[in-house]
Amino acid sequence: MDTEPVCAHVMVAEDDRRQAELVRRYLEREGHSVLVVHDGGRAIDEIRRRQPDLLVLDAMMPEVDGLETLRILRAEFDFPVLMLTALVSEDDLLRGLDLGADDYLTKPYSPRELMGRVRALLRRVRRTAGAAESVLTVGALVVDPARHEVTVGGGLVECTAAELRLLSTLAAQPGRVFTRGQLLEQAYGRDHYITERTVDVHILNLRKKIEHDPRKPDYLLTVYGVGYKMADVTR
Repeated sequence: MDTEPVCAHVMVAEDDRRQAELVRRYLEREGHSVLVVHDGGRAIDEIRRRQPDLLVLDAMMPEVDGLETLRILRAEFDFPVLMLTALVSEDDLLRGLDLGADDYLTKPYSPRELMGRVRALLRRVRRTAGAAESVLTVGALVVDPARHEVTVGGGLVECTAAELRLLSTLAAQPGRVFTRGQLLEQAYGRDHYITERTVDVHILNLRKKIEHDPRKPDYLLTVYGVGYKMADVTR
């Protein structure tokens, strides 16, 4: 396990000033430089001036909320985003992940868990930076990690960075069954703060994007009681 600390420039966008200050103190205690803003519009402006290594983003903010902020930023930047949210329905989580959040943390949360998620995301970025990755083909599905492109039958599919990592892991070994824990380790590393529930939400979202019928998937198959696998499609 890679335990070397990763110090980074982190932006915190949180309208609750007391909560934002608490997050700042914990981040700075681990050696990160931190910029705190309290609304989405300011976050967008500051990020365009100086791109952070990671964004901690509250979903519920005045004027420009976190989801709209994320939608705007993902058209321009690809740094990791940890979403903080009091919204707990599956549709809410899917929307955040579909817009490009790498992980989410529901309120209330412990500062220890928050810092674990931050460490996991930053270590994943370091591990994958500059890594050479080959094009993966499974039937009509083509995954090109280096170009961040996914196509099905020649049609381009928009995927977030986290979805692409999971899809690449599965497509690299069609037919192999991965537990949720194994998928977390392959896609994020050994840090245990990224939860197995995140894998389930990403799989649901990917099925909506690449499957003809998400309820009867051809590619991303559930192995009940175990986890998931990529179908060994040769056609």
